[in-house]
Amino acid sequence: MKTISIGCGAGFSGDRTDVALPVVKTLIERGGPSAIIFENLAERTLATHQLTKQLNPDLGYEPLLELEIKPILADCLRHGITIVGNFGAANPRGAAKLILKIAKELNLPEPRIAVVEGDDLSGERGRKIIEEHLGDEFDSKKFVCANAYQGALEIARAIQSGAQIVVAGRVADPSLTVGPAMAHYQWRTDQWDEIAGATMAGHLLECGAQVSGGYFADPGKKEVPDMHDVGFPIAEVFPDGSCILTKANNTGGLVSMQTVKEQLLYELHDPAAYITPDVVADITEAAVEELGRNQVRLSGVKGRPQTSTLKANVFFDGGWFGEGEISYAGQNAEGRARLAMDILQKRMGVIMHLRFDLIGVSSILGDDKNHMLARTPMTNSQDIRLRVAGQHQDLDEIDHLLRELTALWTGGPAGGGGVRVGKRRRLSTRSCLVNRSHAPANFYFFNTQN
Repeated sequence: MKTISIGCGAGFSGDRTDVALPVVKTLIERGGPSAIIFENLAERTLATHQLTKQLNPDLGYEPLLELEIKPILADCLRHGITIVGNFGAANPRGAAKLILKIAKELNLPEPRIAVVEGDDLSGERGRKIIEEHLGDEFDSKKFVCANAYQGALEIARAIQSGAQIVVAGRVADPSLTVGPAMAHYQWRTDQWDEIAGATMAGHLLECGAQVSGGYFADPGKKEVPDMHDVGFPIAEVFPDGSCILTKANNTGGLVSMQTVKEQLLYELHDPAAYITPDVVADITEAAVEELGRNQVRLSGVKGRPQTSTLKANVFFDGGWFGEGEISYAGQNAEGRARLAMDILQKRMGVIMHLRFDLIGVSSILGDDKNHMLARTPMTNSQDIRLRVAGQHQDLDEIDHLLRELTALWTGGPAGGGGVRVGKRRRLSTRSCLVNRSHAPANFYFFNTQN
């Protein structure tokens, strides 16, 4: 049986939209069975899409979906490259409808699109399930949404039933890769080692350019060529679940033992028990071997039976978040910036706790209680940007903070400029484990008749 090659076209919502086409062209050149995955959901991304859908029920899917799909759709359909993505987000049906619209605009035959659902626990039934699990932590007045992480099985079934495109909401990131591999090799759901191997292949692919040099690059220490054109990764997955990782042809970036090992350990809470909806993967005896330029083999991953529960992320209204910035330059710039901090703190009184950052002196390594900033001695910097941030349930108080920051233009200290302010709704997060039977996944085919 021919092996399957699976490429990555996106690693997060907002990723570059010109990277999928080189991946597709490479898959075509390689020949054989292939798929391309789009991983568009971080933990909070889906919740923001849920808020969007509440305002407009026709939206709530990946906002860059058309830019992602349109350049590759014709080639994928013509060459049998399956498209799998969680770009359905809060509205998989809406995403499927848009893809049909794109196909029609391109004068393509109507593709067979499968929609995977079952993750959304935001309705009345799901809300009761979440409330049972969270108990006193559940706030019905502030509840926004809840989604359970689904696995690869329904993706695989959809592909085996003839789906050319699979649109999902919240499925686990590696499951996007496991699904096409499971469908191609017709793995049983209890072939734990094979599924675990494909899971780690998916883990290498899921963050896009991270594994092909993007998050590896550190000039002078870890050099990566042509970072402006970093190529996205491709995994050739074998029947035993092992894989060879490479990247799109004629692109920049780097796939090496070092990039693979870094991504392999990324977000892995326990290398002996990486829990996904599909399997519990163990990489403690895995082997990483460099086969050649931009070719690295991963093998030896072991798997154990999947857990009886699924992780669910639950989101509540957290009020409002506001932030603003103003710059000070020249002699005693930091002194003037610190005076501006003091003015803002006294003007806002006890209304809300404020976080301050002196960008260029203390920001990334700062803390929300400003302890580090208070201990940081004055510098001679002549280029300081002051940032203030606060959160509050009342939007009026956030607007108050932003007006106070803006007033520093003329209210002093001297020489402030380049004011920028912004605000957004804030979400608070809880997580829990729900029984699989409470969040059963399913798929159906979506077409112009739906």
